[in-house]
Amino acid sequence: MNWHAVRAIYLFEMARTKRTLLQSVLAPVITTSLYFVVFGSAIGARIPEIEGVSYGAFIVPGLIMLNLLTQSVSNASFGIFFPKFSRTIYEILSAPVSHFEIVLSYVGAAATKAVILSLIILATATFFVPLRIEHPLWMIAFLLLTAMSFSLLGFILGIWADNFEKLQLVPLLIITPLTFLGGSFYSIDMLPAGWRTVSLFNPVVYLVSGFRWSFYGSADVAVGVSLAMTLLFLAVFVGVATWMLRTGYRLKP
Repeated sequence: MNWHAVRAIYLFEMARTKRTLLQSVLAPVITTSLYFVVFGSAIGARIPEIEGVSYGAFIVPGLIMLNLLTQSVSNASFGIFFPKFSRTIYEILSAPVSHFEIVLSYVGAAATKAVILSLIILATATFFVPLRIEHPLWMIAFLLLTAMSFSLLGFILGIWADNFEKLQLVPLLIITPLTFLGGSFYSIDMLPAGWRTVSLFNPVVYLVSGFRWSFYGSADVAVGVSLAMTLLFLAVFVGVATWMLRTGYRLKP
């Protein structure tokens, strides 16, 4: 393992966050705070408790997951797309760095940024609603696994996209809608039986459910199933990303 190369790429990607601090950190925190004001205060005052948890506190895991998914995908996709766009990716591909090391460095940086932002949002939430975390270790585990999985998805999208419009296509038209429909702001048990069955085909439901369980001990889906689905996403995305680099898919002319 060439840890020197991994560290160099990782630190370069992390340094990019400092140059875009306003866009990378402050904007998502302000957006999330507005969610708390609108949903937690205005709407939450008219909604009774859900599974023994106030509505404002109930939506915290969903809001964190919403930001975690979008930030993981966007950070990783732009991180690999820009060197491909500027053609500096050929220098990395010709260097004595394995495909796994390239994936590890780019995905590790994107996941780190997404996790840090999620923890900042979690700290921000404490100013708006009372929170409790019944299973803190599981909360960290779900946070890390989800960040890694969707950073890998972003890495795949960054290689697949050949322009900036395609880079935003999947996050805007697929990831965000699936997150909103994945139980981020409600429990799928509140839906009619038919719609609840349909919701189970949404992969984000399992991520949000497992993450919410780590906070309040209640879940829409069995925790073991949520964990298994998260690990499945991780394994599939690792395989696809490694295959793309090994075959030079949309990287080599």
